Amino acid sequence: MGSSSVGTPTPNFYITRESKVFSKMATTIDSSNAVQATSKKHLGIPEAIFVEDVESFMKQPGNDTADAVLRKLDEQYQKYKYMELNLAQKKQRLKSQIPQIKQTLEILRHMQKKKETTDPMETHFLLADNVYCKASVPPTDKVCLWLGANVMLEYDIDEAQSLLEKNLATASRNLDSLEEDLDFLRDQFTTTEVNMARVYNFDVKRRSKDNLLKSVMKS
Repeated sequence: MGSSSVGTPTPNFYITRESKVFSKMATTIDSSNAVQATSKKHLGIPEAIFVEDVESFMKQPGNDTADAVLRKLDEQYQKYKYMELNLAQKKQRLKSQIPQIKQTLEILRHMQKKKETTDPMETHFLLADNVYCKASVPPTDKVCLWLGANVMLEYDIDEAQSLLEKNLATASRNLDSLEEDLDFLRDQFTTTEVNMARVYNFDVKRRSKDNLLKSVMKS
């Protein structure tokens, strides 16, 4: 199903695929209100409409042949795969950023405790990859945070902690939203695959019927 060219699909694959997922699709067709809510929730991801009446669907403008319809459905499927790749990459970035933010917050909280004392903080300073040197940091109420694009800005510890807590909350919400979008995309995969199976099986039955009629007419 992931190939970019459709050609003539293997009958057994489509028939088996439809039998496996059709029952699932029958239980996941949303009401109109739910569909509208989903569209608003997953902005930018078009919904794959389940083809319930294949015969009527094939009579619509542009659906001249089964091969043409299958090509369009395959293009739609490939677009969903591209969206999935982008979302998966964003998810991976967030999953790597969140632990870094948490670690930095732990350091800031430790510095909060130390800033009212005169005792220096013993730590290890990164010189290069896997190369550290021992360092003694005096109490301070200022820290510098990397903002990205080689930009560093100085903050009060309280401001830095507030900023990072806000960033952590935002990143966590975004990660949850990405998880929901990926789940939504998987449903669109299933719907598109079922539509392809139903269109193909409809065309198989139509051709069988035509061949039978031709045989009867010849006899």
